[in-house]
Amino acid sequence: MTILEQVRQRLQAAGIEAYSLLFHRPVFTSEEAATVRGTPLASGAKALVLKADDQFLLAVLPADRKLDNRQLRERLGVKSLRFAQTQELVQLTGVTPGAVPPFGSLFGLPTYCDPALLEQTEINFNVGDHGISMHLRTEDYLRLEHPIQLPLAC
Repeated sequence: MTILEQVRQRLQAAGIEAYSLLFHRPVFTSEEAATVRGTPLASGAKALVLKADDQFLLAVLPADRKLDNRQLRERLGVKSLRFAQTQELVQLTGVTPGAVPPFGSLFGLPTYCDPALLEQTEINFNVGDHGISMHLRTEDYLRLEHPIQLPLAC
């Protein structure tokens, strides 16, 4: 089952029907994605797989911001924090960088989400493929994923 099928199945099981899909040319940066979607960069949910000490996690932040490595390391109480290597990312998620949706639960990973993203009415993200985007109400994302809300962007 593809990532898209898994997400759609979860949405259906939760009774969430207010979402849309956009099939577009493959995009590889947050800026390209916002342009092709016709949405504000700040509504993009940038999903990053990180390794904190010896545990992987998913950090989700607004696409117009960058990860604050030092702040997140302090808040998590870990000594080391790094991006998952491409091989690790593919092994954990089955997708390449930039195509990870903001649902760590799909991959058995805890999901941390920056509250700044949750100020948006709707979030937008690639859903397992660089050429497929989903638009989802933020309240539905929260209801479905229950991310740990933690400032992690600068």
